[in-house]
Amino acid sequence: MGRTNSDGSEGRLFCQALSRASTRINVMAALVVAGAAWSAPTAAQAQTAAQCIAPQTQQLMNACAAKEYAQADAALNAAWKPAKAFADAIGKGSALLEAQRAWIAYRDIACDAHASPFEGGSMQPLIRATCLSELTAARTRMLLEFHAY
Repeated sequence: MGRTNSDGSEGRLFCQALSRASTRINVMAALVVAGAAWSAPTAAQAQTAAQCIAPQTQQLMNACAAKEYAQADAALNAAWKPAKAFADAIGKGSALLEAQRAWIAYRDIACDAHASPFEGGSMQPLIRATCLSELTAARTRMLLEFHAY
């Protein structure tokens, strides 16, 4: 009735086939999950202005907050260039660079701590991204003031 392997054990072929089928199902399930995650709005996907005025889902709130942080980060990078040039011109370029690196480390750790009560929850990305945006905007203002002296 059952097939036997060359070593005479019955059922081994069935178990091997079952194992291969199980592996295929696990791979397919992983692809489905990955596809679902890929289709969900992320920080990289642009949100319309209308969607971000009053987002109605947590996923959209998270995506809009991430977009706002990306904009704040772009403004920081734009403010950095003239501030660094001014610092170099007055002999303080190394000091400003050291301060900026320390500030980035502080910002990231502070926002991780700020969002930590929500760890594992759906609103943690919103809390963290909002913190990053606020601290980044404040640092941008400082850099803009620095090169304006």
